[in-house]
Amino acid sequence: MPMDGEDQQTEIPSSFLALYADARQRLREPLAVVRQRYELCEDLAQLLTGQALGLSQSGTVSDQEVLQRCLAGLRNADSGLSAAEAGWAVQRLAELLGWGWPEPGPQPD
Repeated sequence: MPMDGEDQQTEIPSSFLALYADARQRLREPLAVVRQRYELCEDLAQLLTGQALGLSQSGTVSDQEVLQRCLAGLRNADSGLSAAEAGWAVQRLAELLGWGWPEPGPQPD
């Protein structure tokens, strides 16, 4: 039996909530859906840290190029992410690695 209390403990950052908010700051999707999408994007960012570090440390690709490549891959239709989610995941990846990355702006889906 799932433990609903554990799901409720997952704090969704405001930067991610903004991806699903309308002009009045109301969610356009149910909170459970937004939480699931957040967890997917956070997990992807966490998983990509090792690969991104490996590419960066190879000396042939800059940190920014690594992030650009990750963004391009996540924006591919096969990733299952929206453009906004892909941008958020790469921003989160940059934060996890301590790399600079421009703040994501509104992204068309």
